[in-house]
Amino acid sequence: MTKYKLNNTVRSSSEVTLTSYMGSTDSERKDDRYYQMDSRDNDDQSESTRNCHNCPDSCEFLQEPVKIAASLEKRYDKYSLNELKVENVGNACLCEKYNGGCKLCPRPSLAPTLSLSIDGHLKDSCHDCQGACSSPNPIGNGPYPHYLSTPKKSTWKREAVRRLKACCSKKTLLRRIPILAWLPHYTFRNGLADIIAGITVGLTVIPQAIAYAGVAGLPPQYGLYSSFMACFVYTVFGSVKDSAIGPTAIAAILTRENLHGLGPEFAVLLAFLSGCVELVMGILQLGFLIDFISGPVSVGFTSAAAIIIATTQVKDILGLSFPGGKFLQVWTGMYEHIGETRLWDTVLGVSCIVVLLLLRKVKDIKIGTKDVSEGESKASRMKVALSQALWFLSTTRNIIVVLVCASLAYYFDTQNQQPFVLTGEVKAGLPQISPPPFSATVGNHTYSFTEMASTLGSAIFVVPLLSILENIALAKVFSEGKYVDATQEMVALGVCNIASSLVESMPVSGALSRGAVNHASGVASPAGGLYTGALVLLALQYFTPYFFYIPKASLAAVIIAAVVFMMELHVFKPIWRTKKVDIIPAVVTFGACLVTRLELGIVLGIAVNLLFLLYASARPAVRVTTAVSEGGVRYAVATIDRALAFPAAEFVRRALRKAAGDAPLVLDAHHVQAADFTAAKGIKSLIEDFHARGQTIIFYNVKPSIAEVFRGVKPREFVHCSCRAELERLLLEAQRRAKGAA
Repeated sequence: MTKYKLNNTVRSSSEVTLTSYMGSTDSERKDDRYYQMDSRDNDDQSESTRNCHNCPDSCEFLQEPVKIAASLEKRYDKYSLNELKVENVGNACLCEKYNGGCKLCPRPSLAPTLSLSIDGHLKDSCHDCQGACSSPNPIGNGPYPHYLSTPKKSTWKREAVRRLKACCSKKTLLRRIPILAWLPHYTFRNGLADIIAGITVGLTVIPQAIAYAGVAGLPPQYGLYSSFMACFVYTVFGSVKDSAIGPTAIAAILTRENLHGLGPEFAVLLAFLSGCVELVMGILQLGFLIDFISGPVSVGFTSAAAIIIATTQVKDILGLSFPGGKFLQVWTGMYEHIGETRLWDTVLGVSCIVVLLLLRKVKDIKIGTKDVSEGESKASRMKVALSQALWFLSTTRNIIVVLVCASLAYYFDTQNQQPFVLTGEVKAGLPQISPPPFSATVGNHTYSFTEMASTLGSAIFVVPLLSILENIALAKVFSEGKYVDATQEMVALGVCNIASSLVESMPVSGALSRGAVNHASGVASPAGGLYTGALVLLALQYFTPYFFYIPKASLAAVIIAAVVFMMELHVFKPIWRTKKVDIIPAVVTFGACLVTRLELGIVLGIAVNLLFLLYASARPAVRVTTAVSEGGVRYAVATIDRALAFPAAEFVRRALRKAAGDAPLVLDAHHVQAADFTAAKGIKSLIEDFHARGQTIIFYNVKPSIAEVFRGVKPREFVHCSCRAELERLLLEAQRRAKGAA
């Protein structure tokens, strides 16, 4: 197997590295050479008699077939081709005239960067030299084949065809519809594991869904409407087996803040629009936008959201009823209505919180090992069974607490007593499948689609963005080191929200708590969602009359016991130890979310982070040292540690002028990966400043693309080099000029 790599670094001359790796047999060897390719105007030189300008003999490429790495034709079976291609060179080949020189051994030129690949087909002749290059082909007859010519099709057409073929490939189909990949290998054992996990998650999601509907300010049935369709759709499009799609605390509180009390039609439309945004983001592969939400911002937002959610439920724990869902509004309302606190609701709510937190720890009790061999005693098997029973008790704690409280409320109702505030009537039956509402009537005003979208405002983009963040975070937690296809997760979440909006759902996402239950239950595939959705449908069809007796205090306890672990205040300490400045965006996000709105808070946090990034870009580190050349010339060496962008242009110019002194300045630019027009103008001004002072400034290790940017503004004199010998020569010339001027 022969692989060829091309590393072309065009600085003051065109320097190409061709490295040929042979196979591992004894007769094969590694040839690793660097060839200086010099290209000056030399049109009169005969193509057949041209010699390498770096060696006195004729080009060894033309003499030894084994070393002609660039021709790449298989002479022996042990050689093969490894994707080489020429880009941005036009119709070019290795034997073409290149500014008057053969590309195998040209003189220095400002040639464009070459990126080689090849399709492996012979061409008849050079398109550029039209057969004038008559040097013998060591591998076959006639002139060198035109391996590296650009195909006749334009680049964009070839790229379009390639992408179209990739979209229609079997591999892409299996990635975008994952059920086609795992269903053929689905076994009875997998099905049994999915049934157990699906039912367990269903018992968890039913009380959570009813409670999250209250968090969103919607009737209880809308939480259940949000809990089945997404499960079915994710089975087909989901790529993470542990993800349990449905209503979540974050999505619920964001929905509440943007409904403005206008009714469930707005929540359903928000689900539809969120799905559309997520789907478009997946198709356009815009997942990189999530990277702008840093860890500290995410911590601040999640912690603030958890506190707000818990705050909205405290009034139900106390049995209070008053309008307002924001953090400050709720605490102000509780202060004003504290005298109306209902004793038995408070007792029930606090008791439920304590019981839920205790049951959460029950699963951590170690009684026996899970794996029991045939020779073990009956007592050991009993320990294992008891351990599994405790785990199931801990996992289904929400439904157990809700059922016990509902039974207690039903008993008091039979005794003509009502010590608790109850959920009330829940609409029975399944929702009708219909398009999401594109108009809504609230009071005497009918909202058009445009007015509804305007009312939802930034939530149309914030809700899907945070839902994607939440779902991908869940996927990474349970991926066990495997690759998480973020694009597919965005597509799946978008389709789930669009489909759910057809059954009157609010926005849905993956919930970490239910994902943990799914994972602990041993789910084998996304098919576990089928059984979760089926259980929710059964509850909607047959059990909604019994939901009337569920005390609101018990549902509030379920929410508080769940979100209390979302608060990540403990992360602030390691952030402070790691980098203290990162505390600022975390605190800004946290405070802004509590005082204003959640979406405004996260936007402010992102803005603070971007300000830090811009400041770092505007103030690169400029390190200046003094050195002495081999010729005895003392000079200053300045190193810039990052790209040159427009905010840094004037700062770098001032810093270099101040640091240079009277000695020649060598600007080492090997860390400068990019530069823009403003930075180039700043470099031009810097060159003029040094010229006016009679000082020399030399640019060292400038990348070809950066050099082209600097030349674009036409500086007075742009002196740059890429090798040490050239630098020594330029410094000696600068010293002679300085002495002549003196």
